[in-house]
Amino acid sequence: MSSKWSTDDTVLVGRVRRPHGVRGAVIVESLTDNPERWAAGSRMLAGGDKLPAARELTVEQAQDHGGGVLVFFAEAGDREAAEALRGAELAVPLDEVPPTPDGTWYEFELVGCRCHDRAAGDLGEVVDVVEDGGGLLLIVDDGLRRLPIPFVRAFLVTVDVGGRRIDVDLPPGLIEACASGS
Repeated sequence: MSSKWSTDDTVLVGRVRRPHGVRGAVIVESLTDNPERWAAGSRMLAGGDKLPAARELTVEQAQDHGGGVLVFFAEAGDREAAEALRGAELAVPLDEVPPTPDGTWYEFELVGCRCHDRAAGDLGEVVDVVEDGGGLLLIVDDGLRRLPIPFVRAFLVTVDVGGRRIDVDLPPGLIEACASGS
């Protein structure tokens, strides 16, 4: 989720996959469930390894398109300009992200938290959050192993994203059964 060019003050909301057509449209993989993020007039920062410098973009028009979003940015008026955005990551300022309801968290808030089990102690840092078809898994890394931890209420004791800590109470044997060397 994190990026080399973004800051702690931005949140990743999409990735430009490829250009589409000749009028400057791009196909974006949306990483947000907020459809207003792609409304006309929305602004975001584009950056990443393939762009020489981060730049601001303004959505002119967008629509769902085959599992992604077809987006026309005001700053990309032709195929060549759209091609220059290929691979760009799209971010918005953190203060533009609405708060979550109590008891829910954004994935980006969980990454970087230390994970502690009541019996085993410190398990490492959450490095990713993945969907496995049955729910979310926290991918926790302690430098020696990666441990997928089901992010379910039955195992959660506390989640303190401000304090960067998640406390869990895992069933006996889960750590040994699920841990893999990094």
